[in-house]
Amino acid sequence: MVKMSELQKKDLEYIFHPCSQMKDYEKLPPMVITEGKGMYLKDEFGNTYMDCVSSWWVNLFGHSNDRINKVLADQAKSLEHVIFANFTHKPAIELGERLTKVVPKGLTKLFFTDNGASSIEVALKLSFQYYQQAGFSKKKRFISLTDGYHGETIGALAVGDVDIFTETYRPLIKESIKVQGPNCFHCPFNLKADTCDAQCFNKMEEALNNHHEEVAAVVVEPLVQGVAGMRIYSPKYLIKLRELTKKLNVHFVADEIAVGFGRTGKMFACEHAGVSPDIMCIGKGLTAGYFPMSIVLMTEDIYNAFYADYFEGKSFLHSHSYSGNPLGCRIAVETLKIFEEDKVIETINKKGEYLRKKAMELFKGHPNIGEYRQVGLIGAFEFVKDKETKELFPPTDRVGYEIYKIALKKGALLRPLGNVIYFMPPYIITEEEIDKMLQICKESVEEYLASR
Repeated sequence: MVKMSELQKKDLEYIFHPCSQMKDYEKLPPMVITEGKGMYLKDEFGNTYMDCVSSWWVNLFGHSNDRINKVLADQAKSLEHVIFANFTHKPAIELGERLTKVVPKGLTKLFFTDNGASSIEVALKLSFQYYQQAGFSKKKRFISLTDGYHGETIGALAVGDVDIFTETYRPLIKESIKVQGPNCFHCPFNLKADTCDAQCFNKMEEALNNHHEEVAAVVVEPLVQGVAGMRIYSPKYLIKLRELTKKLNVHFVADEIAVGFGRTGKMFACEHAGVSPDIMCIGKGLTAGYFPMSIVLMTEDIYNAFYADYFEGKSFLHSHSYSGNPLGCRIAVETLKIFEEDKVIETINKKGEYLRKKAMELFKGHPNIGEYRQVGLIGAFEFVKDKETKELFPPTDRVGYEIYKIALKKGALLRPLGNVIYFMPPYIITEEEIDKMLQICKESVEEYLASR
């Protein structure tokens, strides 16, 4: 055990942290964060950390943002919460009006949930119940991609495919049909994502043609498979998926929880392909890191399948205690205002190009970086043991985690995904901070490799 503060000891006495092996905390205790401002966090010892991953991809405009602080305080003075069944409020109504103007065309109705995984659960239930009520009783299954991630509740795990999350719970899971997903770094056709015609869609085409009569929906992370290692794939895949699902009467569910709200350089990732899904799940950046809220958007057609006299039994009976919370809605409204008034998408693309240029310059020719991939303000290095063969470091080396620990000591919060280290900084990051972030990453990588 390393030396710990009293707060760290108390934390470990009471708290079970997410996505962690708690025994690791004996050597790397939880950092007790006392304040945050901009893209920096400060711990109880006065150490500061650059939040290079937006605190799990949620913080868009910096910690303790003055503008959001103000509307949050104002809303708390008038209404903090109200039951959302048969009651409503102005922030929810304004959010609906604003949001439907910026999401892909055709998504006209909102259903409020509390977190990303819950929104996936709602999407699955909506699609299933829609087809049951529309007379397609065979449609009881889903299709999703290998290495996909959609959350960690039982229903969400069914359409996910990351073993570290799913393996233990397989006896509880009603598995979706898994289709080999795009993996451009290991492309079986030896093509590049920006020049290919999404030949890898052939696996999805085969699965849909074979199973469409029993499948309600296909669930995918558009453009970027996050937990798989920030795998970025061709928008043409989404174009083909939208065309085929329409043809075969299968819903297209877009999980935009991580990639929405500008992360990919467009407001939503589906825009890169110019497609509109039947159902879209959003969260994370929706409330700029302030409040747990997600939303499921759907078409008028799906909504109408549930619109009937009460005794027809077509209601969608799913609820959350904090559905449509006024505090979260007011923050989300302000988030959309900031996007519009500050031309945030332009800023993301400008800073994204700077990040790409500097990353390529700084790591050019590095023998252990198999690929640097980026879209918008999502950037990721994939580390390899052998660059020619693309042989990965063995999982037991925990390469990403070891680099992460070194970077913390140097003042940067990066985040590992196996052999991948990624960046997903707040949009307020400056060019100087991009330089600093990349330099810390480089020093941490070199220090780790030198210690092997």
